[in-house]
Amino acid sequence: MHPALEPFRFVRGGYHVRNRTVLAAMTNKQSHPDGCLSDEEIRWLEARSQGGFGMVTTAATHVEQDGQGWEGEFGTWSDEHMQGLSKLAGAISKHGGIGLTQLFHGGMRAPEQITGLQPKSASVNDLGKGLGQSRAMTEAEIHQTIRAFGTAAQRCERAGFQGVELHGAHGYLIAQFLGASTNRRKDGWGGSQEKRTRFLKEIVDEVRRSTGPDFLVGVRLSPVLSSCGYDLNDALETLRLCNDMELDFLHVSCWDISETGFANGVQQPYTTHFREVLNDEMPLITTGAVWSHEEAEMAFEQGADFVGVARAGIAHPDWPSYLRDESKAPARPPFTEDFLRKAKLSPVFIEYMRRWDGFVAD
Repeated sequence: MHPALEPFRFVRGGYHVRNRTVLAAMTNKQSHPDGCLSDEEIRWLEARSQGGFGMVTTAATHVEQDGQGWEGEFGTWSDEHMQGLSKLAGAISKHGGIGLTQLFHGGMRAPEQITGLQPKSASVNDLGKGLGQSRAMTEAEIHQTIRAFGTAAQRCERAGFQGVELHGAHGYLIAQFLGASTNRRKDGWGGSQEKRTRFLKEIVDEVRRSTGPDFLVGVRLSPVLSSCGYDLNDALETLRLCNDMELDFLHVSCWDISETGFANGVQQPYTTHFREVLNDEMPLITTGAVWSHEEAEMAFEQGADFVGVARAGIAHPDWPSYLRDESKAPARPPFTEDFLRKAKLSPVFIEYMRRWDGFVAD
């Protein structure tokens, strides 16, 4: 049996996961301007649970109204969102998948043209492209945002999700606090890597206080983020600090799992670096350019406990089925619009995927 098809049981809550495949969070822009989930977004995620993924992660969802990063993004900042959240959680659970919402705040990457407000971040940072600067969050705003993560997680639990993934990767607000160039604070929220990780730690603690004892909480981290001044050594120090947090999984977000980095005198895949630093009992998810049976197997050889896919899962709602037969390989891009419509992508999502060079056939 392929290692990704073996079941897994979380200690917390005793959740049984039917296999070790994860639909990673993927921006799709299918929801409504008020942050309410659309039927199109629910339909596409439901299809991945029906297709056999062990865990299904939603797109990033903003926990404060001013944290929205792009149009068509759904929110978890208001009780007005509860109806859609409950419908989505039920749709995922109905087909046997474990449902996770990915909670985030865009920070300096929450554009003023969307929110109507100057973006906020750990420090004053240049937004690029002539867009001005972010402003530094006040102490009160930091605590307010931490509470917002807890309240959002509470809504997700009430809706019926089994857990949340805190988005600390890809340069959004949590990552902006983690990085030395985007976090130049001189108070208790900046300085050493431990102080820069305090924002994440207090979010984890707040989510734990706000949810029940069976609710899963994980974190997604980038191994390197040059835009934030965050290198592999910083990431590994963050992981050491995560070992002391009440987490249920860690997710290393690689653009390609074959990429390597140098740390502790060794050049090896990012996933292996993460595995060596994490506590042995901490489940590790890895993602990045995985399509085939062999590539998924490589993830486990590198030390992962779960393998996540994004683009492969967009094209193939039943991607886990390709791991049962080595002779059966999933089709790769480009995909026709008709192919993607059958995979439950709306016209809006298909248009968004044209931004990924060569994904949609002309």
